[in-house]
Amino acid sequence: MEQLQEERRQGSRGTKTLVLMAVVLLLTGGLISRLSYLQLWEGPNYRERAEKNRIRPWYRAPARGEILDRKGRILASHRQVYSLYLEPSDNRKEDWPRVLEILAPHVKFSVAEMQEKLDKTGYHSPYPVLILPDIDPQLITLIREYQNQLPGVEVVVDSARYYPHGAIASQIIGYTGEISEKELNRRKALDQNYRPGDLVGKLGVEALFEEDLHGTWGGELREVNAAGQKIRDLGKIDPKPGQPIKLTLDIELQKAAEAVLGTRRGAVVALDVNTGEILVMASHPGFDPNLFTRRITKDEWVALQGLDHPFLNRAVRPYAPASTFKIVVTAAALESGRFSPQTRLNTFGAYRVGNRFFKEHNGRGWGVVGFEKALAVSADTFFYQVGLKLGPDPIASMGRNFGFSQRTALDLPSESPGLMPTEDWKKATFRDYWRAGDSANFAIGQGYALVTPLQNALMIAAIANGGQLVTPRLRQDTPVVHQPVPVQPKTLDVIRRGLRAVTAPGGTAYRVLGGAGMVPNAGKTGTAEDYNSHRTNAVFVGYAPLDHPQIAVSVMVEQGGHGGSDAAPVAAEIYKHYFAQKGDAVPSQK
Repeated sequence: MEQLQEERRQGSRGTKTLVLMAVVLLLTGGLISRLSYLQLWEGPNYRERAEKNRIRPWYRAPARGEILDRKGRILASHRQVYSLYLEPSDNRKEDWPRVLEILAPHVKFSVAEMQEKLDKTGYHSPYPVLILPDIDPQLITLIREYQNQLPGVEVVVDSARYYPHGAIASQIIGYTGEISEKELNRRKALDQNYRPGDLVGKLGVEALFEEDLHGTWGGELREVNAAGQKIRDLGKIDPKPGQPIKLTLDIELQKAAEAVLGTRRGAVVALDVNTGEILVMASHPGFDPNLFTRRITKDEWVALQGLDHPFLNRAVRPYAPASTFKIVVTAAALESGRFSPQTRLNTFGAYRVGNRFFKEHNGRGWGVVGFEKALAVSADTFFYQVGLKLGPDPIASMGRNFGFSQRTALDLPSESPGLMPTEDWKKATFRDYWRAGDSANFAIGQGYALVTPLQNALMIAAIANGGQLVTPRLRQDTPVVHQPVPVQPKTLDVIRRGLRAVTAPGGTAYRVLGGAGMVPNAGKTGTAEDYNSHRTNAVFVGYAPLDHPQIAVSVMVEQGGHGGSDAAPVAAEIYKHYFAQKGDAVPSQK
């Protein structure tokens, strides 16, 4: 019996041993299988992930191209600064809030604002996220002191835009700002070299020539440790800076124009009558674009909004042309065949049109005058009669020949085409017919007519150069383009004699632009009703010298008084500076 029990105990122990061995073999086999799978099948994948953790790409934004004036003087450049970036892939998404909580009080950004930037870029993105450009030394010291608590936060040597002349020419030069999500998506769709956080042109030349100014991103590969700190550089491609853009602007002449315009709202355009090169494009009030090279404060933004639209380029904004439009009306009249250079009309203190009396600006009339005298003294009642006989359509057609009612080739985003009204236009716009009073107003540049100071400059340049409408040029490497205006030489001759008489004794601009010491010049004054303020805008167009004209000037001063007394002095200063710096031997008037 005892022997039987002993055999049973031994059999039980053997069974347990077999079971235990089977379990051990099963576990060992599973472990070997798992290790084999990880080693043979998943090995390359894990090796690649480990390599990515060890080697990090770091992309570097390019410096923007410089903007230069016609003589190579810097209008916009860049300077070396330190900027604060976040490297999204240095932390897991769930770890970033802790880092941002530490950073937020020192950069005056909320955690939510910085988190939104990271969310938009993506937490696996190799592209750094710009938080603050041009940071001060105290912040640099702080970041470096607490670097271990701020993984993924990096201070980088960077470049920031710099505008050495401040607010001078600010609307035409423009400014830069961080690219919007909408703009980034648009440029990505076009396969352009843009990244999150890029700085792009927001206004003026900065926006107009963005693709040339932007440049190409560069980068480097870095070997980093477990904390994400750089050990060494493994390779580097330097970013390619943007192209320099040389403009036709003359910054010294621009300064002179803005100085004489002063604190008055308005615009000045000066250009070469033969090439269309824009020498001056001034608009006041302006702004300092250097404000946008860093994070602008709320108080600074509020202050800008209180300066009466400082971002508005008034040089391409439409205004009533006032009596400067009588140049176009004269051309339309003489080319229509209904009037001749010898035509003379009686003028009056007021001219009756229907039930209304349209006044003469001197209150008494000028007697019997022809086109030349009518231009010289700006005889309204003379041009009322011309406008009533012509009707709106021939005048509007001639206006379009001179470039009105259409945008110029500058293609500035804010540029207005202006307006040359016709009978059909009024009917379609107001569901009303064209009245005689509309023709009278149109003939003196009031009513519905709207032109920009730039268009007015191109019009007077065409008169000066013998009938060629030049395409305006803001960039020196663009070709010179002319479009002949369909007017006969004898028509131009009448107009030019009339404009010369404006600056001669008895003319509306003689006191300012005539007399000894002034370069021989011609022009036309204008005073436009501002229906919103019940005050008058001062307008002037002119060119100099009389023989072989070189420069055309267009001035508009909002609520500035009268063309002869308030706009013409701006042109006089521009002529003085222009010919003084050229050093040309231009004879003065006697």
